[in-house]
Amino acid sequence: MIKKVINLGDTSLYCDFGDIVNKKTNSKVINLFRYLTDEIQKKKIEGIINLTPSYNKLIISYDLKITNYQKLKTFLDNINYKDINFPSKNKVVEIPVCYEEPFCLDLKHISEKLKISNEEFINKHLSGDYFVYMTGFIAGMPFIGDLSKDLYLNRLKTPRVRVPAGSVGIVEQFCNIYTFESPGGWNIIGKTPLKIFDKNNYLKPAVLSPGDQIKIIRISLKEFEKLNVK
Repeated sequence: MIKKVINLGDTSLYCDFGDIVNKKTNSKVINLFRYLTDEIQKKKIEGIINLTPSYNKLIISYDLKITNYQKLKTFLDNINYKDINFPSKNKVVEIPVCYEEPFCLDLKHISEKLKISNEEFINKHLSGDYFVYMTGFIAGMPFIGDLSKDLYLNRLKTPRVRVPAGSVGIVEQFCNIYTFESPGGWNIIGKTPLKIFDKNNYLKPAVLSPGDQIKIIRISLKEFEKLNVK
């Protein structure tokens, strides 16, 4: 299951699941993340202070006063990975997106580059079967896959200094949602009024978690204005 376990500084290691980025590989990362979370709650393993899943890796941060790299590696080596197969508990989250001006900053450019109309692009984007690979870069920012291959695009040659919070962008096989205003080089196709990350909600600030299923819903500008809560 894990290709290799690698030391990452004094107080972290990462489990490498290989170079392939797809749903099958990512599900293995999420399953291990859930398994370790469960083991920590049951106090079957001590010293782990944070678990950070990504596309194909899981970073484990630990307290060096309690444990160390070798202890954790031994624990990982002794896991029966055939038993790590959690039943699907992933919630389905509907994300409303407005593809109209002034939010669709790159849609005209995208349509010209892909040689399809705006409507064709939007319909293709709406028809995707999406899930959250990981969150990060900005707090709570979801990296959502997988776009249809005929919608793949590179990053902008010149990143924007400011991308508004709520903006929906695409690059290669991924779609993301900016949780805060930030610099960014993703192709912006629209905006959601949904607050994906609320720093004031201490118990559950993030709406989306790795493994969540995503259904994108198209809304008009008028609907966006009704739903938008500042």
